[in-house]
Amino acid sequence: MDKIEHIGIAVKSIEKSNALFASLFGEAHYKIEEVESEGVKTSFFKTGPNKIELLEATNPESPIAKFIAKKGEGIHHIAFAVADIESEIKRLKDEGFIVLNETPKKGADNKLVAFLHPKSTNGVLIELCQDIKE
Repeated sequence: MDKIEHIGIAVKSIEKSNALFASLFGEAHYKIEEVESEGVKTSFFKTGPNKIELLEATNPESPIAKFIAKKGEGIHHIAFAVADIESEIKRLKDEGFIVLNETPKKGADNKLVAFLHPKSTNGVLIELCQDIKE
């Protein structure tokens, strides 16, 4: 794993949260994107070298809607940048981690993503991210 790529925060309202985080960081978000396959709308902020991803559910059955119903708004996941997501998935599986999706899928911000189950990572949902090469 190369670095923390971003921290994902589940929110009820992207609009209200964009205003809050713009005030916090002194700068507006740089991108809003919908990931239809995940039932989520995302908004990205950059502060120094760090990125924050806000996640709003677009349907009541999405993972974000279920997370908020169970735990409320807050930190949803920590994402790590990787150079080769497929080999990293294999390595982590071999180490005994529970991989939620063994085949990477297209995520927000031009990334291939895969997740590790929180049961195998001390209660933290871990996302692996690899830039999609065009």
